[in-house]
Amino acid sequence: MTRRYFSPALPAEGGLVSLSGDEAAHAARVMRARVGDLVTLFDGEGHEASAEIASIEKRECVCRADPKEVVDRESPLRLHLAIALPKPDRAKEMVERLTELGVDRLTPLRCERSQRPPSPGLLEKLPRIVVEACKQSGRNRLMRIAAVCSFPDFIQQPCDSPRWIAHPGGEILRAPDPPTDRATVVIGPEGGLTDQEVHTAREAGFQPIDLGRRILRIETAAAYVAARLL
Repeated sequence: MTRRYFSPALPAEGGLVSLSGDEAAHAARVMRARVGDLVTLFDGEGHEASAEIASIEKRECVCRADPKEVVDRESPLRLHLAIALPKPDRAKEMVERLTELGVDRLTPLRCERSQRPPSPGLLEKLPRIVVEACKQSGRNRLMRIAAVCSFPDFIQQPCDSPRWIAHPGGEILRAPDPPTDRATVVIGPEGGLTDQEVHTAREAGFQPIDLGRRILRIETAAAYVAARLL
């Protein structure tokens, strides 16, 4: 069972830590934790700390934490995925998988063929999904989710690391050679990127990559890219 809880303000030298409402409720009502139980706290910035529950109620949980320490479970490649998000249920599952796989950053994209932009309600829920995926997987650094960005604005952002767009007919996806510590991949909407978008991206320095002979759903393509590169 999950005995990891998110606490964004772990004290460097240890001490009492009060868990947030969601985390306290999860400990008390779902995990049925008790005073004296041993847990692990993480701050989403790469640190974790062993702790003991000092007091617990339905909506409040206080832990006595040891000094925090760096526990690095990250990939050496910091992968940034810019994706035209699929429908909400599929987007939530995708965010969960990408967090577990170790993606560093996700930017939701608006493309010409995007059916609808992600709703404010969906965007509000995604950070919590990231936290839950980190709790389950043992990851100590949260995947960052950027603000929604239009395709033209995104591809014009300065970047000196490898940049790719998923598009049929490109090179086969493989790890950067020579190795690098950063990479960016764009994945378009269900209807694919338009010819003009592909042309504009190539002019901006993006290289097309081919994900195989079959057409993949957005979330499948994202997980495939993450797994191959990370």
